[in-house]
Amino acid sequence: MSTSIYVHIPFCEHICHYCDFNKVFLENQPVEDYIDALIKEISVSKQAKNKVAIETIYIGGGTPTALTAAQLDRLFVAMHNLLNLQHVSEWTVEVNPDSADVEKLQVLKKHRVNRLSFGVQTFSQPLLTEIGRTHSPESVFSAIKTARDLGFTNLSVDLMLGLPNQTVQDFEQSLQTALQLDIEHISAYMLKVEKQTVFFNRYKKGTLRLPPEEDDVAMYELLKAKTAEQGLNQYEISNFGKAGYESKHNLVYWKNESYAGFGAGSSGYEEGIRYQNINPIQKYIDSINDSGRARLREHLVTTAEKLEEAVFLGLRIRKGLSKEAFKMKYGYELEELFLESIEEGLRKGLIVNTNKSLALTEEGLLLGNEAFELFVAVLEDDVFAETT
Repeated sequence: MSTSIYVHIPFCEHICHYCDFNKVFLENQPVEDYIDALIKEISVSKQAKNKVAIETIYIGGGTPTALTAAQLDRLFVAMHNLLNLQHVSEWTVEVNPDSADVEKLQVLKKHRVNRLSFGVQTFSQPLLTEIGRTHSPESVFSAIKTARDLGFTNLSVDLMLGLPNQTVQDFEQSLQTALQLDIEHISAYMLKVEKQTVFFNRYKKGTLRLPPEEDDVAMYELLKAKTAEQGLNQYEISNFGKAGYESKHNLVYWKNESYAGFGAGSSGYEEGIRYQNINPIQKYIDSINDSGRARLREHLVTTAEKLEEAVFLGLRIRKGLSKEAFKMKYGYELEELFLESIEEGLRKGLIVNTNKSLALTEEGLLLGNEAFELFVAVLEDDVFAETT
């Protein structure tokens, strides 16, 4: 049974131009009713009923710190009462720098949250304005100092590459600023222009000025080099951490392990079923109040899909996919299932194949999606049906 849980807070005090996650503008939303529904959903979960020892928690959004200190406290008190949280090794909360005041961070600390993920994106004020962020670089410095003063020792900063009008020099300056803060972890993501965003609308109109591809590559190469110089290990395509500060919760995803999802629009993967909750806030609340559940869709993952997911998710991890671990977990040799895919990846210079593991090359890190596609929809389920 899943020992990792994700909790979604869909409220934002502003809507960023690039974000396509399930979120709504906070004003005039039924926040208290949503918290009630969220607590109810958790209360009827298998994790609560069976008092499963939870190991990792991730509170994401939206913006969790859009909630008031009292609302955060109410949610966390309920989680402590309903769930077995005695063995949690990592509890992450996403934090917006301009809503991370002392009172809210004190609530997080009181409830044993031990990892904060700051949504910074860039330290350039013009770029912050360009992407619709309302915080300033100064508010980041202030929030991190407050967190340190309260005793938080595991801080992560999100940065973005390939933003509209972003130069290589812009990114280098932001990266250098983040490193000077001596934080334990950096996540850095290339901008993807997603549907239902302000940027997508601008892209369709031809008014979105994105950096050339060679600048994107230069930013990523800078990211790898500068983090390594500062002792942050690249343990996943987009994630860099000091030794012992790798995100345990996110590794659950990349290792294709199970986790429970709570809240509007959240996803989960339990007992071989991938599911997603209803997105609209009021519909989620109504469904929880009616039945305790709010599933929008469920999908029973086939054997073929499970094996393919294990490979392309595992390849995201920098050290690669252990052949021994794959054989022990799934009962198959990697080459037995994916020989042609592996050979194609080798020919294209995207992967390296050793006796112990399958991993991305430096070129593969830049062209990850191309490498992953080699392992998608290549297995037939009827083959496994005959042998099981």
